Formats: sequence, structure tokens, C-alpha cells
Amino acid sequence: MAKIHESITERLSRFLLDQPVFFVGTAPLADDGHVNVSPKGMDGTFAVLDEHRVAYLDYTGSGIETISHLRENGRIVLMFCAFTGPPNIVRLHGRGRSVTPADPEFATLRTHFPKQRTLGQRAVIVIDVHRISDSCGFSVPLMDLRGDRDLLDRHHEHRDPGYFTDYHRNRNAIGIDGLPGLPT
Repeated sequence: MAKIHESITERLSRFLLDQPVFFVGTAPLADDGHVNVSPKGMDGTFAVLDEHRVAYLDYTGSGIETISHLRENGRIVLMFCAFTGPPNIVRLHGRGRSVTPADPEFATLRTHFPKQRTLGQRAVIVIDVHRISDSCGFSVPLMDLRGDRDLLDRHHEHRDPGYFTDYHRNRNAIGIDGLPGLPT
């Protein structure tokens, strides 16, 4: 049985920030739409903004489903699993939105992330959390972290700024369910 928390406490915040990977789940409203689950990682790309708000940096990648689904209905869940130490799973359910670099709010949100990975940044995803729960995690395996992959950073370093503009316009404008992705 999950334990429900009223807010993101200091203890929960530390747990969330200590996890090297988390999973993002969204879905469209249509019955025939695709449920999407995306793994997220890279040190310094997740932030706890306050007791009921979190955010993560979203980088240019193959799909735009999270942003598409958020633009349609805002529903989102983030799941964090302890792969080391005591077993635990924390889920943050809420309403999410994407804030792109063109939005005036982006610069303020960006200050919450200590790492200066700017190449390929597509948006900050902000989640207003309305349900915080944790559960045992007894079946989550123990794993050792070897480190962040640097492939995305290296891939982005070889691109000029026009590449990202074209990629966003041509490959991130519409999600797989036909919903709008990034504003063009």
C-alpha cells in the first residue's frame, strides 16, 4: 500500500535529487492514443522548486510525446526508483506544462539547474504536483551506477544552432498521436 505525503519534504526532496534516473509517463485523451513513458537522467537536470512543484530540463530528442500530451491535457506522473540503498519508489502525479526558451519564464526556471548543459535544450517541464506517494520498491533490483552517458552532449556539440531550429520545426512539431508538439 502506498503512503501518501502532503508535500515534498526535505527527506523526499533529497531522495528525488539523489536518483540518477526517473521515468515520465503521459497519455493523450483519445482511447487509441499512445501511452508514453520516457526515461530521464543526466546529473543536474531535475529540480525541486518547492513543496508542490518540480521541474526537469527537456532536451532535443527523437520524440515530442511528453510535450504533446501536456499541451493537450497536462496529465503527468514522474516515478523515481531506488536502485541503491533502502528500497523505495516515489511517484509524483500532477499537471505539467512545457516552458520553451522563447518564453520569458524560461530564464528564471533555468537558474534552478546547476549544470550548464545548454546545447539542445528544448524546454523546462514544470509539474504542479497534487499527489505524492511512495511504496516499498522490494522488487526493484540493486544496480551500480557507472556514470552519465555523454552521447547526447557529444551529439549536440557537433550541431550548429540552425540544426536545432530545423529539427524542432520538422521533427518535433507533431507527436505520434497527431497532437501539436513544440510551437512553431
